[in-house]
Amino acid sequence: MILSDSKHYLYRMTTDQLYDKALKLVPLDTKEGISLYMNAPLDELMFVAGMIREIHNPGRKAGWMIDRNVNITNICFSQCAFCNFCRTKNSPDAYITTLEQYKSKIDELFSLGGDQLLLQGGMNPDLGLEFYCMLFRNLKEMYPTLKLHALGPPEITFLAKKEKLTISDILTRLMDAGLDSLPGAGAEILSDRVRKIVSPVKSSSREWLEVMRVAHKLNLPTSATMMYGHIETVGERIEHLVKLRELQQEKPEGSYGFITFIPWPFQDEGTKLREKMGIKSTYNPPDYLRLIAISRIMLTNIKNIQASVLTVGKDVGMLSLHAGANDVGSIMIEENVVSAAGSDNHFSTDDLRGIIKEAGFEPRRRDQKYEDVDPPTP
Repeated sequence: MILSDSKHYLYRMTTDQLYDKALKLVPLDTKEGISLYMNAPLDELMFVAGMIREIHNPGRKAGWMIDRNVNITNICFSQCAFCNFCRTKNSPDAYITTLEQYKSKIDELFSLGGDQLLLQGGMNPDLGLEFYCMLFRNLKEMYPTLKLHALGPPEITFLAKKEKLTISDILTRLMDAGLDSLPGAGAEILSDRVRKIVSPVKSSSREWLEVMRVAHKLNLPTSATMMYGHIETVGERIEHLVKLRELQQEKPEGSYGFITFIPWPFQDEGTKLREKMGIKSTYNPPDYLRLIAISRIMLTNIKNIQASVLTVGKDVGMLSLHAGANDVGSIMIEENVVSAAGSDNHFSTDDLRGIIKEAGFEPRRRDQKYEDVDPPTP
């Protein structure tokens, strides 16, 4: 059910009562989350989220990392309406990245102090499980210390159907081949009403959640995401957060589960949503800060919230650290999907450290598990 987004939505608890409940880390239900989102003054919401951030991550520290996003292929049968990157098999600029190209990109990554590749799709119908297993093995043989943060629930669901194997079988084979962690790609909004419009061929919300459920049982570290600012309602944003929190609650004790949550706004340049359906991005900085804050409040069992400086830029990224976020992401040596749809923010190591310092926090370089890479500063 889609809940009302009216500014006049009333709930039995006052805003102050909801703040008090949130500060005790008592999970808010969907109606309570909507009430806060719609009615709470932004400065108050950010202040409360900042206090909750301090509970989860004590000390004025904020994380950043070095990795590189490499697209395995740009051939994708999904053809999502929000994507300006994917190509069909017969497109003149279609490609599959070669081992020599990987080698060049990884050498540059290591020269800049990084050790992780973020490997993502599209979903090329000609590439099966053995292709990915062989790719991962080859990369790990050439670079034994390389970390592979690769694929995502839509690709895993696709491979399971293609190979007629279970999700567990697919993930286990990929982990044996070198997969270190699973990105939260393809979550978009976990509402099938939304998904039928923006990504009708991609995995359903139930399938996305099931892949992550199995990954958590296998103790494969994962991340959670949201791509918002298109056709979704505020109610659907809050329901998305509740579904993530409920799934995190299911993870076995000691399992990594969702390491972090990363929301970013829809980038609309050249997309089908904008060009053919007339749907433009609804992004604006106050609403992004409101979403960061409500995410920190709602996700009581996910420790980290990452601000997407790649899409929102320096100034909003800095403010996000005062709205509940405790991380600004990666320098992202290479990024193709979001930039193809209009994002033109690029940051160096010094840039990210500067953003954190200027916001009044201490930069902490970390890895994909949010563990410190550099020793603490004396």
